[in-house]
Amino acid sequence: MAARKRSQRSRKTGGRHASSGPKNQAPASSHSPWIYGVHAVAAAISNPQRKCQRLIAVSEIADTFQNAGVAVEIVGRQEIDSYLPPGAVHQGVALLASPLPALSVEDVAAHAAQHDRTLIVALDQVTDPQNVGAVLRSAAAFGAYALLVPDRHTPETSGALTKAASGAAETVPVIRPTNLVRALETLKSDGFWVVGLDVDAPQTLAEAELPDRCVLALGAEGRGLRRLTKETCDLMVNIPMSGAIQSLNVSASAAIALYEWARQPS
Repeated sequence: MAARKRSQRSRKTGGRHASSGPKNQAPASSHSPWIYGVHAVAAAISNPQRKCQRLIAVSEIADTFQNAGVAVEIVGRQEIDSYLPPGAVHQGVALLASPLPALSVEDVAAHAAQHDRTLIVALDQVTDPQNVGAVLRSAAAFGAYALLVPDRHTPETSGALTKAASGAAETVPVIRPTNLVRALETLKSDGFWVVGLDVDAPQTLAEAELPDRCVLALGAEGRGLRRLTKETCDLMVNIPMSGAIQSLNVSASAAIALYEWARQPS
């Protein structure tokens, strides 16, 4: 990429009580609205944009949330299990809370207009909530403003994803356009450059001068970026590997790319 200056294109009250048993219980599903896990729940309670409706915890965890500003219902682990998808590792606590306010691609442009550098991560049909959550965690660690994902073929921003993000879902908004390519084109018209990661790209990530207004686009492991997404990219880069391993998990690739952008001077 030419000079870095191509980075902008021309143009409640606390307390605790014992539960008398399940109430208002909905069948557990993969789209459970419950947030679970100690770090994810603590971060959600601390987020003023969340409206906390119900906090349940086992007795040995309840004291951790005694001063959280939300009344804690002491329940058994089996009751928590009954609200969550099978196999959910809840660590003895779960929170029923309102979804976060939805942001749009236009909100990204408004943010970028007030900052010298803005980084967005775009995931192209990454369906594993653990991977999406891990990417969110890295995005928060390295200063990305938002995560951009297609509304279809992407897990809900709750449950397993929120736990894997370990609190990052409260600080890095997830924007879910119906059409990812169209959203990328909108960002390009607002001065962003889209940098795609692909194992067959001719240029390495380290060789590229990543733009100040940057979208890092990554696809699912194995399939990679879809054709139309790849064609929307301004630049394709690869992460060089020794040869013993031919590809990385998408969350590992995202962490490397995020670090590379963060370390480059503006």
